[in-house]
Amino acid sequence: MPPEQNFEGIFAVLHGRGVRFVLIGGLAAVINGSPFATEDVDVTPEHTEANLTRLSAALTELEARIAARDVPEGLPFSHNAASLAGSAVWNLVTKFGHLDIAFAPDGTTGFDDLRRDAMNVDIAGMQIAVASLADIIRSKQAANRPKDQRVLPTLREVLAARNPRNKG
Repeated sequence: MPPEQNFEGIFAVLHGRGVRFVLIGGLAAVINGSPFATEDVDVTPEHTEANLTRLSAALTELEARIAARDVPEGLPFSHNAASLAGSAVWNLVTKFGHLDIAFAPDGTTGFDDLRRDAMNVDIAGMQIAVASLADIIRSKQAANRPKDQRVLPTLREVLAARNPRNKG
C-alpha cells in the first residue's frame, strides 16, 4: 500500500538536507491560488554536483523508490549525484508519498529559470521557493498534456484576476 501523502514531511527532509529546489506543478499552482487538488510534490532541483549529492542523501532518508504502476510501494534503486543527473525526470514514491523531480520542466530551462520569479513561502516554518503562476502556466502550456489542457483556462483566469495586464 502506498504511503499517505505528507507534503511537509518531504519538505522537511529536503530542507533539512539543504537541497536547493523550486516547487513546481500542482502543489505550486495550489499555493498560487489554483482550486485543483494535487496528490504529489513536484520539484526542480538546482543542477549542481553539490546539490545533487544533498538530494541523493535526502532521497535515501526519504526511502525513495521508483514509482511503478503495478507496484504501489515502488521499485528500489541506488543513486548518487551522477546517476540523478543522468535522467531528466524521476517519478518516486517515498515514505511520505509521491515526489516527482524534473530538472528542466517543459517550457523552462530549469532551476535558474524558475528561481528568477519564484516566491518564498513559509510552509511549516520552512522557506520554500515556489514557482510563479506565470511559470507554471508556461510549463503546462508547453507540456500540452490533456490534464494540463483541462486546468490551463482556470490558471490563466487566476493569473489575470491577480494582474489584469498579465494574461499568461
